Amino acid sequence: MGLEKDLPPGEQLVACFRPFIEHLASSSLSPKTIRRHVDNLWLLGGEIIRDLNDDPSLRKVAAQQLLRNVVGVDGGPLIYNGSEEAQYSLDSTCRKLHRFLSQLQRYPPHSPTNSSDEAVFHVHPLQSDSPNTDI
Repeated sequence: MGLEKDLPPGEQLVACFRPFIEHLASSSLSPKTIRRHVDNLWLLGGEIIRDLNDDPSLRKVAAQQLLRNVVGVDGGPLIYNGSEEAQYSLDSTCRKLHRFLSQLQRYPPHSPTNSSDEAVFHVHPLQSDSPNTDI
């Protein structure tokens, strides 16, 4: 399974993923597509945790920053021991996540959160999602 020391960063990553998952759930995407994106987020989190184990100095970096460091306009990290199809699917999810995070950066929330249990990223209430080119 995993190591005890991986639980805190894993939980922080889940908190970072939650608003994106809620965004996906409220979209017009099919349940199968949403499930694929969620599965890819699980894979992405695993790759980030693998990086933490390979480079312990990364444990000092906030989960938000670790996430922003590995997703971009070109996709996500290379999958350890994954197929080309799995890599393409992960890259599709990472591009979509990157667009979501970029929108949040342009439209920050109006009021800061006071609870550490609340999600790290927030969606601006007036935002609309651009047409989806990644399925």
